[in-house]
Amino acid sequence: MSFAQQPDIGSVYQEMKEKELVERIAGRKKELADDLLILSHHYQHDSLYQFADLTGDSLKLAADAAQIKDKKYLIFCGVHFMAEAADILSAEHQQVILPHLDAGCPMADMSTRAAVETAWTELGTATGVAEEAITPVTYVNSSADVKSFVGEKGGSSCTSSNAEQVLEWALARGELVFFFPDQHLGRNASYALGIAEEQVLLWRRGEPLGGCTLKQLKQARVVLWDGYCEVHMRSFPEHVLAWQAQDPQAKVIVHPECRNEVVRLADISGSTEAIIAAVTASEPGSHWVIGTEINLVNRLSKLHPDKTIHSLTPACLCPTMSAVKPANLLWILDNLAESKVVNQIQVPQDIAVQAKNCLDRMLAI
Repeated sequence: MSFAQQPDIGSVYQEMKEKELVERIAGRKKELADDLLILSHHYQHDSLYQFADLTGDSLKLAADAAQIKDKKYLIFCGVHFMAEAADILSAEHQQVILPHLDAGCPMADMSTRAAVETAWTELGTATGVAEEAITPVTYVNSSADVKSFVGEKGGSSCTSSNAEQVLEWALARGELVFFFPDQHLGRNASYALGIAEEQVLLWRRGEPLGGCTLKQLKQARVVLWDGYCEVHMRSFPEHVLAWQAQDPQAKVIVHPECRNEVVRLADISGSTEAIIAAVTASEPGSHWVIGTEINLVNRLSKLHPDKTIHSLTPACLCPTMSAVKPANLLWILDNLAESKVVNQIQVPQDIAVQAKNCLDRMLAI
């Protein structure tokens, strides 16, 4: 699937002062309330997050929105693959809108259907494992095209909170698991399940046999695509060690998209929702050092002034998520007020059917 380019919203919106933006968005939201649902990912800035009707991580938002059938317009303040998931799970009469079409996910873009399919064939030929005995698992942070491929091959998607359960299911199902696009989530889930390091291989894009030997591939149980989240890759073991030396009482909690070396050193590893739950449930006066996107860390700090909250690495801003700004949201709402739908995300039916199978298998697991 190819994505359209973001239209120029014009200088009127881009130069508008924050106070006017807030007032106009609030007015339009009230005007369109009967037909409108605004969803915002936890990584969005508070200037946008404040307008959300539903908040959460990517799949939670898409699943929650799918339960609400009386809203015609679903505006997803997130990135492209999230809006695709919402479109796949939403009803036919609902239209999913992405405020900024350039809000993509570099990690999701690291695995295209064509590349994965080629590697899949090469992997089967090299290992001698029958196609039906290789189970693909894709992180929800992937395109609808990739999810569709996984659906066709009998595989499943996973989230950062259930990756271990899905990987366990996949291992029981066949001889080999092909996990993409995030190598670190796959490695951390494999580590948690006690799979030997030599049985977890990294498949490097563009290299013959993924840069592996035949011997290595034949003893592998899990093969990982070499994708990664550029935000969580900014966390290093040295950051964890420095905070632990500074305050031994601090709890370090990191997202499982971080390197395995970081996850091993941290006190806790968990999804976005798990991080929020852990901090919320903790005692007043506790100290948290959080390894994930900075907007969420800053929000938690504001919500819990009775706790000390720091970012493991302060530069952890998601550049594509931050492409979506209040000006883009107002532009969308102004168009809807004139019965114009712009930036609609529509997954072709043939792709959506198999992508939904991929998502449904995860929910069944």
